[in-house]
Amino acid sequence: MSGVMLKDGESFDSLVKRFRKVVTRDGILQDVKKFQYYEKPSERRKKKLIASRRRAMRRMREL
Repeated sequence: MSGVMLKDGESFDSLVKRFRKVVTRDGILQDVKKFQYYEKPSERRKKKLIASRRRAMRRMREL
C-alpha cells in the first residue's frame, strides 16, 4: 500500500500532489481500472493485438 507522511510545514496541496505521484508510479490506478469489470480473455487478446499494431505503425512513421 502506498502512503506518504506529512512533512513539517508542508501544505495539504503538496501532500496530495506527492501522493498522486506515488500512486501513479506504483500503478495502483491502472490496476483498479483494469479490474473494474470482467474482461473476457478473447477481448484481452484483441486489445493486446490492436495495441501492438498501433505501436508498430508508430515505429514505421518515425523512420
